[in-house]
Amino acid sequence: MATPAEENFNDYKRAEKKALEILAAMKAVSPKKVDIELALLVALFELHKGALPAEQIGAVVQGHLKVLVQHYAGKPAG
Repeated sequence: MATPAEENFNDYKRAEKKALEILAAMKAVSPKKVDIELALLVALFELHKGALPAEQIGAVVQGHLKVLVQHYAGKPAG
């Protein structure tokens, strides 16, 4: 039986898989990365809309970016 931490990670991995599927679909809609980037950022704001002020949503995104930059630093682009 999975621990709560393992189950949380499994939930995250399912959401990540779905996000990558959505990204592939978005690439088929627009070849412009900026369109996809902005649309994904809008989705983050919509996720928290009504629960957090815009400034706090931005801070949450920035916090996640700091973690992700460390994770992806040094990995080959591709």
